[in-house]
Formats: sequence, structure tokens, C-alpha cells
Amino acid sequence: MEQSFKEMLQASFKSKDTEEWIDVYFTRPIGLVFAILWNKLGIHPNIITIFSIFLGIAAGVMFSYSDLLHNVLGVVLLMFANFCDSTDGQMARLTGKKTLVGRVLDGFSGDIWFFFIYAAICIRLFHKSIPGTDIQWHIWIWLLAVVSGIMSHSPQSSLADYYRQIHLFFIKGKAGSELDNYKQQRAIYEEQPKNKLFTRLFYYNYSNYCKSQEKRTPAFQKMIEKIVDKYGGVENMPKETKEKFINGSRPLMKYTNILTFNARAIILYATCMLDCPWIYLLVEITVFNILYIYMHKRHEVLCAEITEQL
Repeated sequence: MEQSFKEMLQASFKSKDTEEWIDVYFTRPIGLVFAILWNKLGIHPNIITIFSIFLGIAAGVMFSYSDLLHNVLGVVLLMFANFCDSTDGQMARLTGKKTLVGRVLDGFSGDIWFFFIYAAICIRLFHKSIPGTDIQWHIWIWLLAVVSGIMSHSPQSSLADYYRQIHLFFIKGKAGSELDNYKQQRAIYEEQPKNKLFTRLFYYNYSNYCKSQEKRTPAFQKMIEKIVDKYGGVENMPKETKEKFINGSRPLMKYTNILTFNARAIILYATCMLDCPWIYLLVEITVFNILYIYMHKRHEVLCAEITEQL
């Protein structure tokens, strides 16, 4: 890491297409400072990811309270969890300590943060009245959280990540992306000895995660299958066809960014500090789902057009 700070910062970006301005000018520079410090201390990126999980859990606990002080602490803790999340990825890219376990753990950490945050919102509102009524939230806030978290947030973020990795794969190849597929990961799972229970469980769950992404993207699966059959891979396909896909995919990256962390975190911060976190849940179900459906449809149409051209 014997480069200038600016050079290291540029090297730590995934690509200009997939980086948000708030990350470029705020999260990534702070994350890089931490990355340099922790790299000097010999701390592995996966340890930082685990640390971010505890910060995210602590943030969730703070959001279970209604007063401003606890909520400000929750905001600070979740911001630091996000800095750690940025740090581990930057360290992995700069030092070459990239592993599949690290990537999956990185995504899993965000799931844990928000599991505790959704639970905290439910605990916070359970005995409060639904706005405009005398009816307490009770079980209804848990049902709203399930629709918001499991049925909305989870598929939104997983597909957004998939589209990001697809875009990176087309512009940087396998070395510059983390695009995996079900068949490949399932084969690795089946190769694992029976006595390696943790390893088998890891690859079993990760292969099913890949499978869920692939099931929702039939047009992309047809397109990539056609490319492999006809050219042997993306790297050998006609330049103009590849550029057509990249140019069509690039405008969708702003939606993948919205459906990952920053946008939902800002809405979460605002609604918790204003003591109306139920609004966050409704935004997740309405606005974010509309963006998710639009992003998905545009990407599938693009893939169908490329397949027809091929």
C-alpha cells in the first residue's frame, strides 16, 4: 500500500458506474483511513466485518428508544458500522485479501444490522397507537415489518447487488466482479467432505442465494447462456454488443444504489429521530418496491433485446 492516499482511494473503488457520490466523497475516504490503520495493525478484513455486526446490533438497540439522544447514538453507530463495511472491502481490494467467505460475510452483516433494526422498530411501536387512531400497533407492526423487511428489503437488496455484479463483470471481467452462479457453487458444495459441516452449510446457503437471484432473472440467464454458447464467454463477444449492454445497464446503477444502503439509511435516520419509524417501513414497501419492479423490468427487457440481436 505504498501509494498516495488519492491513488489508493481510486484503486479501492469498484467502478465509477457503481459508486454513489456519498460513498466517493464521504464513506470511502473515511473507510480508507481506517483500512490503512487496521492494515498496519495486521487486522484481517473479516475481523472488521464481524466488528461491524456488533456496531449494527448496538444501533438497533438504540433505535428501540423514542428519545432523540438514543436515536442520535443509533445513527452514529450505524454510520460507523457502514464505515467498517466499506473498510473491509477496500482492504480486501487493496491488499488482495479477497475471499468468498469475506464477500458473503460482508453481505450477511448488513442483513443482521437490519434484522435488529426492524425488531427495534417493532418493540418501540408495539404499545403505541397507530397514527390517527386509538388502536395500538401490537401485532400489526410486526406484520408490517415482515412485509417491509423479508418481502421487500431482502429481495430488493439481493437483486440490486446481482445487477451491480453483472455490470462489473461486463466492464471488468471476472477479476473485477463477484458474480457467481448456482451450478458452480452447488458443485463446490457437493465436493466438500461430509465431516466439514460448516463449509458444506456455507456453500449450500450461498448456492441457494445465487439460485434465488437467477430465478428472478430469466432473460439475463438466456442472454448469458447464448453468449457462452456462441462466443465462449463475455470476453469474446462483439465489442459493439457488449457496449450496448453496458450502456443499457449503466442508467440502472442509480437504482441499484438506492436499493442498497445509503438511501434507506438516510430515511431510517430521519424517521427515527422524528419518532415516526413506521414511515420508513411504508417507504420500503411502496417507493422502494416501485423502483425495484422498474429496475427489474428494464434489465430483463435489455437482456431480451441483446439475446435477440445475438
